[in-house]
Amino acid sequence: MPDTAPPLTADQLARHLRRADSVARRAMAMGRHPFGALLLAPDGETVLAEQGNIDTVNHAESTLARQAAANYPGAYLAQCTLVTTFEPCAMCAGTVYWAGIGRVVYGAEETALLALTGAHPENPTLSLPCREVFARGQRPVAVVGPVPEVQAEMLATHRGFWLSR
Repeated sequence: MPDTAPPLTADQLARHLRRADSVARRAMAMGRHPFGALLLAPDGETVLAEQGNIDTVNHAESTLARQAAANYPGAYLAQCTLVTTFEPCAMCAGTVYWAGIGRVVYGAEETALLALTGAHPENPTLSLPCREVFARGQRPVAVVGPVPEVQAEMLATHRGFWLSR
């Protein structure tokens, strides 16, 4: 099913990404990796759920996508948007795909995070862009990102965090 949700405005993109970053900061305050995600209703305004990172296998995006799939029908999720601070990793992209969420918005790309964290043992990134993961599926997932207006803000949350680990 194609992305049928109305396009998000630049203001909506920035506002929702900043809220996801607030969720990421809350996760960081609990000692978790600072990633955050939101699930938006088809109207592009209503936040249905938000999730911070839990651990290395329960990322914000994959946890949120699993909860969404358990609580909403596929036809509805196809019109929803998952907003996340960073480009979803391969695991999260796969979970978003299988949940049936129709659109992903991310603030900063995985390569920007890798440049900041380097070979940090707690963030062994996979060099596999989410667009490539989605392109291999039978169902389209629209992708918006990175969003240059907020990318520096997303990175700022991570700067001190990885140095202290």
